[in-house]
Amino acid sequence: MKTFGCFICKSLVSGLASIALLSGCAFFPSLQSPVLTGNRAFIAYWPPAENNHQLKLAVKDNIDMKGVVTTAGSKRLARKRRPAVKDASCLAIARQRHVQFVGKANLSEFAVSPSGCNDYFGTPASPLSSSLKLLPGGSSCGSAVAVASGMADVAFGTDTAGSIRVPAAWCGVVGLKTTHGLVPLDGVFPIEPEHLDTVGAIGKDIAHTVQGMVLLQKGFAALYAAAVTARHSAQGIRIGRLTVPGTDPKIDQAVDEALAKTGFQVVPLDDGVLKEWEGAEKDGDTIAAGGVWISDKRFLYASGVSARTKSVIQAGWIAYQTGYDAAVARQAGWQNTLKEILKKVDFIALPTVQTTPRTIQSFILGVMEARMLDLQNTVAVNFAGNPALALPIPLHDDEVAVTSLQLIGPWLGEAQLLNAGRLVEAAVKSGAGAPGVTVKTPGRANPNLR
Repeated sequence: MKTFGCFICKSLVSGLASIALLSGCAFFPSLQSPVLTGNRAFIAYWPPAENNHQLKLAVKDNIDMKGVVTTAGSKRLARKRRPAVKDASCLAIARQRHVQFVGKANLSEFAVSPSGCNDYFGTPASPLSSSLKLLPGGSSCGSAVAVASGMADVAFGTDTAGSIRVPAAWCGVVGLKTTHGLVPLDGVFPIEPEHLDTVGAIGKDIAHTVQGMVLLQKGFAALYAAAVTARHSAQGIRIGRLTVPGTDPKIDQAVDEALAKTGFQVVPLDDGVLKEWEGAEKDGDTIAAGGVWISDKRFLYASGVSARTKSVIQAGWIAYQTGYDAAVARQAGWQNTLKEILKKVDFIALPTVQTTPRTIQSFILGVMEARMLDLQNTVAVNFAGNPALALPIPLHDDEVAVTSLQLIGPWLGEAQLLNAGRLVEAAVKSGAGAPGVTVKTPGRANPNLR
């Protein structure tokens, strides 16, 4: 089975690599592209009034908003689709609370590119470096950049294989993938809603991410307050530490330092767990790729769809034909495995992504789209359906001063995860300096750790 899984992964990577070599990554959009706001975080932007103190909410542009075209990051849909006739259900609470919607956030086309590249609307750069144009991660790239740049306090995104957590990690903000099925998906442009798709929140810190969840789940404020009361300190919280081969040693060090500084009881997870995890990553990738084929096959030969996206759809056909059903059959087993692990520890910890962000320029060489599937430690969580939190922690690095810790919790454990994140954030912020201030090392931006 391992050989078969590798065949699927190689097929996907080959497809992605070939198109990346042809198209590169559009930091500067094509000549026929629309003119977007400076950092390309938004496809449609509605600036709030200067004295408006309402919560500023950005919505990923694969989520329907009444009266607005849902482009899903696509030239074809931007030009041919009619405005949505009603809101997606996940916007209901935000409407009731009268928050300030500030725009529809950019994303990779149809939410299928893990790098965050968009060949039509342009690619928003991560703000983690003042001297380099860094990839933002995808597919919720605009949501993360909008929050990181202060254009939004909170953003809604979607996460099928890491699409909230990866851009949160590579933009220095907090991202929460919710339990599968917790937040309704009607009115959300699909990839794999039956097995993987979720809607979640991105915030500049834990407090704002909590506010995002309050807008997504009725009664969440009380759930979070109860979690804080039950575990006001890290004492007695057990963390299962998963170490993934290939991770930058500085990132592993940053994760270990953050866990130790918080005061968690850390329990190393053994090679048996790692083997199960790696199998779940392959199966999750296969289901996600197959989902692209199921949801987007009608666009394979359509005009106005990028060659990059068509390559991903074609790779999805391979996955669907050769591995999809077998991967789905293994899902319940992985869910049970993770459930048993989380009876022994409260949360599982590992890096969200194995490296710091790569430059947009390097992507022109066709490396990153193919590599992203290997670099992100996220899809195994989608495969299980559990919630997971990505939060920024300090990193000892000459160029990028922040990396991301991922915490995985039990089903419906969002409040407990955010409380654990609160404890980490409080523990590490003392050494982070003032948010938004550039430190003296040239090109090195401070992490958003408040």
